[in-house]
Formats: sequence, structure tokens, C-alpha cells
Amino acid sequence: MQQDSTNHYGREHLRRREERRASAPPEKGAGPTRLMSRTRPSSPLPLTYVPVGERPLRRLPQLLLGLALYGFSLSVMVRASLGVNPWSVLYEGLENYTSLSFGTISAVVGVLVLLLWIPLKQKPTLGTVANILVLAYSSDLGLSLIPQPLGLPTRAGLLVGGVLLNGLSVAVYVGARFGPGPRDGLMTGASAVTGRSIRLVRTVIEIAVLAVGGLLGGSVGVGTVLYALAVGPVTQFFLPWFAYRSTPARPLPHGRMPRAGSRGCGRHSGAGRPTGSPLLEPQVGAACRAAHGGCEDCRHE
Repeated sequence: MQQDSTNHYGREHLRRREERRASAPPEKGAGPTRLMSRTRPSSPLPLTYVPVGERPLRRLPQLLLGLALYGFSLSVMVRASLGVNPWSVLYEGLENYTSLSFGTISAVVGVLVLLLWIPLKQKPTLGTVANILVLAYSSDLGLSLIPQPLGLPTRAGLLVGGVLLNGLSVAVYVGARFGPGPRDGLMTGASAVTGRSIRLVRTVIEIAVLAVGGLLGGSVGVGTVLYALAVGPVTQFFLPWFAYRSTPARPLPHGRMPRAGSRGCGRHSGAGRPTGSPLLEPQVGAACRAAHGGCEDCRHE
């Protein structure tokens, strides 16, 4: 009898504790409507591919601008003559064995890097092709426009500006979500497969490329070290500002309810065909229903 009484009071204590937890106000930022946003940099960012037909006038200029800035940033760091970024170390090393221009070598290397996409299950997109072409042209153009030789203070400024511009440009064109270029597709693909941050994956890749380029005779200096250590954090800092968010689905007409037992639209975690939306939190579907009864063509379980 005493043991039964003890078990009863124990169960009653657990029940009351659960009731107190359920009635307690949710913590700030928690709850079913908490979605990923640019104010939470640790959250997964929307970097998956979005079809070309979705708001191309908004996204295509961002893609081309980002790629042009990326190629120009490479030429800025080359003209600084204080050590180039790891990929440029590789290009310069290959220049020692070929008669090709800097931009042409970058395009050839870009095609070869595509082979590394195979185990990551990445597929070339419009962004991939544009990366190879625009990067080759803009880098050669930048080298022809920037004069040399320059004084040390000017070169130091070019180095710092080139690193910052490079990280910014990566965020701009990757954030357009036309699909990353060969090098950054390797970065985003490895990040998705391993679950590691963009910052960590990017830094590891840059250091590995630096080692190969140095062995081939590419120029290595303080700028090389600065780039390898700084470009990952710079890219991750700017990504939340330029990552394109997919167009949200329209609400259901008044009185229309989700059809029970059918699949979701894929914009929410749960089920349904994928649309490229990165909203992976399981509470999103519930938040959608609570807000407006669901999305058009959205059939939550």
C-alpha cells in the first residue's frame, strides 16, 4: 500500500511539472512561428538552387554583378603583389608551365573542378556556366586596367580591399541562387554533405589549394595567409544580406481548407515535392496553418 501511494504521488508530481512547463510563456524567439532569418546568422541560409524562371530580373543582375566583382577582386589582389589568394596561387603556378592568360587558366581549372562535384551530387547550372565565363573575362580585364608598379601603402590597401571585395562578391553571386560556380559549388556542396559551416569548409579548401599552388611555383605572401584565414568569415558575414528568399506561396481563398491526408507543397518540412526552399524547421507547416490556413496547393498532412 505504501509503495502504491509513493508511486501515485510521484506520478502526480511529474504531471504537475509538465503542466507548469506547458503553461509557461515561451522563450523569446522560440515557438512554432520561429523561422530562419538574417538576424540569426547561425541558422541555415537559403543557398539551394532556385529555378531560373523565378524572378530572373531580380536575381540575374545580382549574379552577374557578383561574378564581375569576384573576377575584379582577383586582379586587385594580384596587382597588390603581396601574395595572392590560394586559387590565384594555383593559377600563377600553372602559368609557369603554360602560355595561357590568368583568366583562361581560371576557366580551365573551373571545368576541372566540376569533376569534384560528382561525389557531392552537384549539377552544373546557369550560375556555374556564367561563373566560368564572366570570371575569366573580368579578371583579365581588371589586370589590364590596374596600373603597376605601385607604392607599398597603395598595395596594402589593394590587398585588404581585394580580400573584402572577394568575400562580398561570393556572397552576392551565391546568394542569387542560380547555382554556385565550380569552386564555390565545391564549398557549398561539401558544407551540405558534412554539415559543417561555410566558414570552416571554405577555409579548409583554400588551404589545400594553396599547398598545391605553392608546389607549382605560385607566389605566396602575407596576402595569401590573410585571404585563407579571412575570406570564410567575410563570406559568411555578408551571406545573410544577399541570400535570396524564395517567393512565398499565396494564401488559400477564404474558406478553403487543406485537404487531409495529402502531401505538402514542399515549401515546408514534412513532405511534398522539393522546391528549393531551405525552410527546414518542422514547425513551419504549423505556423503556415496558424497564420492563414495553409498555402495554395499546400496540402499538409
